[in-house]
Amino acid sequence: MSDPYLLLKWLHILSSTVLFGTGIGTAFQMVRAMRSGHVGTIHDVARGVVLADWMFTTPAGIAQPATGLALVWLQGWSLTEPWLIATYALYLLAFVCWAPVVHLQIRIRDLSGAVLADGGPLPRAARRLYRIWFALGWPAFAALLAVFWLMVAKPSLWG
Repeated sequence: MSDPYLLLKWLHILSSTVLFGTGIGTAFQMVRAMRSGHVGTIHDVARGVVLADWMFTTPAGIAQPATGLALVWLQGWSLTEPWLIATYALYLLAFVCWAPVVHLQIRIRDLSGAVLADGGPLPRAARRLYRIWFALGWPAFAALLAVFWLMVAKPSLWG
């Protein structure tokens, strides 16, 4: 692929797919694990979810604005196009929700791991952290869906 625009567009689409797909896939696994109530399952899944966030979500989350800004520049769009401003705000919302989610997943992993060896029940704190984790996932999910729409439609929002 010798065309820089097509290469960047491909990387942008690929990273958005990885970002969204990993997010929804790990969320599904975490919800199922927590609903199982099995401390070993919760610990194993939380370990995998934390790893997936570092291996896939983080690089894709960095690639998205980098490739997006490069595409904006190559297309000659203004950085202040209304649909782009809305995209920046929604992406920031998703990030603001995701950043604490990573910490919550690590805490759930650590809390479940601490009682796993003893055979004890999942600590109440882990369930409380999960409820916060779950609540933060919805605005991030909705924000990324809206970003997808904005990227495809590029609507004239105001002005």
